[in-house]
Amino acid sequence: MPDLPTPQDAAEAALFSECWDAVLSYADLCTSGSTAANQLAREAFALGIREARAAEESTRHGAGRRASRLPRIPLLLTAVRTTAAAWEAVGQGHKLDPDLRLWLNSGKAARYTGPPLRRPIALRGLRDMQEPDAALLWLAEVEALPLRAVARRQGLDPAAAMEELNQVRGLFRDRCHRNHLDTPMDAECRSYVRLLDAVTRSPVAETPEDLSRHLATCVECAEAAACLRLHGGGLPAALAQGVIGWGGLAYLERRRRAAEVRMGAGRPVPDPDGEWGDPAANKARTLRNGLLVAAVLVSALALAVSLMPFGESDDSAQGGLPTDSTPVAGAGSPAGPSAGPGTSPSSTDTGTGTPSGTPSGSAKPSGGGTPSATTRTDPEPQGTSSSTERTAACEVVYDLVNQWPDGFQATVTVTTAEALDSWRVAWSFRDGQRVDQMWDAAVAQDGPRVTASAADYNKDVPAAGSLSFGFLASWQNKNTAPYAFSLNGKACTLS
Repeated sequence: MPDLPTPQDAAEAALFSECWDAVLSYADLCTSGSTAANQLAREAFALGIREARAAEESTRHGAGRRASRLPRIPLLLTAVRTTAAAWEAVGQGHKLDPDLRLWLNSGKAARYTGPPLRRPIALRGLRDMQEPDAALLWLAEVEALPLRAVARRQGLDPAAAMEELNQVRGLFRDRCHRNHLDTPMDAECRSYVRLLDAVTRSPVAETPEDLSRHLATCVECAEAAACLRLHGGGLPAALAQGVIGWGGLAYLERRRRAAEVRMGAGRPVPDPDGEWGDPAANKARTLRNGLLVAAVLVSALALAVSLMPFGESDDSAQGGLPTDSTPVAGAGSPAGPSAGPGTSPSSTDTGTGTPSGTPSGSAKPSGGGTPSATTRTDPEPQGTSSSTERTAACEVVYDLVNQWPDGFQATVTVTTAEALDSWRVAWSFRDGQRVDQMWDAAVAQDGPRVTASAADYNKDVPAAGSLSFGFLASWQNKNTAPYAFSLNGKACTLS
């Protein structure tokens, strides 16, 4: 399995972080298992980066118009398709998805590597654009990134980003129209070229019946129509299918779902400057938060009232109820309250050596002299059998895959003793590392603590099964391994 290329500078490191997740996502669609997906992604990523660097080097030292090429992400995705075809050719096709194998051995795949004028219109149109324009179009339409985030990555003014994107869409349409005219076609297709251009320009124009019948039977003209019609929301699908080929629509859906997971489904999307983009959504969120706070206060008041009879005793006549909740623990229950994960040490017995006959002036109730009420300790592992069971519930393997100045790639594999219908893996960094990109999980980081949450497609894990995900992160000065791994709040052992 080849090593991933090392970024040449900080700018390329940022590109690697952005591109690897896309490559692995498509490789996962193309293969029959996670191991094969990782292998295919690594080979394709190495191939694509070599091709991109070679093209940039030839442009830098060459003269005249640059050779047409795709921006980084679509270039790397086509490298996945090329690598998959190479696997099929050398007898490693059993690692690929069966439907992909059928596609690779059909005439559909040959269109992407055959004569340039026979290749899909979207692929040719995107290649003919300047790379920054093509990258803006791909990131906004296919990768489904927020437009303000795309504008900042591309060095554009966020306020003018929509206008810039509309201009790029128009430019893409013009390139596709020109390429459609250049495509070798029969007399019937040629007779519909001008009509197809006119119909797709207008959002209200109806498609004539004869043109509709022709588009239902002609693949090339139907592809051109999808690229020329900028309204209606079909441009992302036209780009994904035309550039990637097999699995284009599935990849598009996966990227949209990944964007929803990253941003939080159902929540307003924050812009890169930390402001909420939708004022109406901001008001709705404030109202919901206010209602939630009110509900919590009402619930707390009801709970306090319901507990008052248990606290009424001779002590209440002497000074009323204490301000803390300790009388509840001494309400006559033999076992006392369970010290759950959310219980603070101050609400439990911290003096393990204090006898049960504590004087009545102590701040802690004696619990009627029952040993279980006085020996209850905090929930942290203390070497007991319950602590052993908790740490044995999961086992973590942390693998530092690759490292370069200021950045690294790592994978986390967790084996669980129990079956899971969802999972959340957390850990802490020691040296201020920051996660930039994560695949097969949604990431959240608060200081040194990182939390990875399951995606929709990998949230179910059988008993004695394992889950895995990977990430790219930045580091400075030191990059020691993380610690304090947990699975759904339960501590894990680190192998």
